[in-house]
Amino acid sequence: MAKGGYGNIMLQAKRMQGQIKTLQDALAEQTFEGAAGGGLVKVVVDGRQKVQKIDITPEALDPDDLDEVADLLTAALNMAITASQENSQSEMKKITGGIHLPGLF
Repeated sequence: MAKGGYGNIMLQAKRMQGQIKTLQDALAEQTFEGAAGGGLVKVVVDGRQKVQKIDITPEALDPDDLDEVADLLTAALNMAITASQENSQSEMKKITGGIHLPGLF
C-alpha cells in the first residue's frame, strides 16, 4: 500500500475516534425509560446504561408479595437498558458504517 493510502487511513481513524468520543458524551446525556406493571415500576437509564432513577408507586408495594415488585423492577430495568443499547448500537453504526469495533459498545 502506498504511503499516502496509509496516511489517509490514519486520518480517517482519527476522525472516527473523535466522532465516537462525541457520541459517547451525547449518550451520557440521553435517557431511556422502562416501565412494568402498567407503570407501577419505572426505571430511567442513560445512554451508557447507568441507572439514573427508579420510581415505584405505593400500589406496587404489597408486603405479602415482594417477589412481584422485584420482578417488575427487573423487567423495567431490562427494558430501559435494552432501549439504551439499541440506540447506542444504531448511532455507532452511523459512525462506523456498520463495521463492528470490539470494545466500543
